[in-house]
Amino acid sequence: MSRLPLEFLHFRDSTCRKCLIFEPRCVSVVMMKQKEILRRRDRLARELPSAAEIVRGSLLERTIRHRQGCQKCARGEGHPVSVLTVGYAGGKTKQISLHAEQREQVEGWLKNYQELKARLEEICELNQKLLRPEE
Repeated sequence: MSRLPLEFLHFRDSTCRKCLIFEPRCVSVVMMKQKEILRRRDRLARELPSAAEIVRGSLLERTIRHRQGCQKCARGEGHPVSVLTVGYAGGKTKQISLHAEQREQVEGWLKNYQELKARLEEICELNQKLLRPEE
């Protein structure tokens, strides 16, 4: 009997969907899936952005207008300002006015937060698959 490559796996009988012919170069589908899941999970964990440089919220642009004494506001231009808005339970929000030089930093932190959140969700999904490898 010739040896089968890893890509060519077949079932020992039609009643068992997990039992495969075991030759030195053959492994079960479940074991292959688990190893691939572990590799993907480990890769995602290595690529996580720094948890120290994250912030949750939304970056908004607002215009502040003074009631009197400002020529710029009198012309209707106002003063543009960036604001970080963070929502909390119960419908409460917190707004933090940012200096112009902070905008780029906050954009990076928001991006890191979104990436971290997305990757953690992927890792959770992979861990769920590890708990039920037969599915």
